Amino acid sequence: MSHVPHELHEEFPQAAEQLHALKTSDAHFARLADEYHEVNREIHRIESEVAPASDQALEDLKKKRLGLKDQIAALLAATENTGS
Repeated sequence: MSHVPHELHEEFPQAAEQLHALKTSDAHFARLADEYHEVNREIHRIESEVAPASDQALEDLKKKRLGLKDQIAALLAATENTGS
């Protein structure tokens, strides 16, 4: 498969170690990251015309991805502020 944009390590390049640590130590964060990954892959499949979808379905997925990204960013910021 070709390169998929918007992967978490690209969205938060400064937090690569933090992403890995949270994925392995925080079950809630790991679920969010997995869901983000699944939604992101689906968006890529639609945009690459591998999977059909309506414009509305694509927009809904993009909004969901953004919401997940916001939650992930908040958790990253929280752990950064606590020094974890």
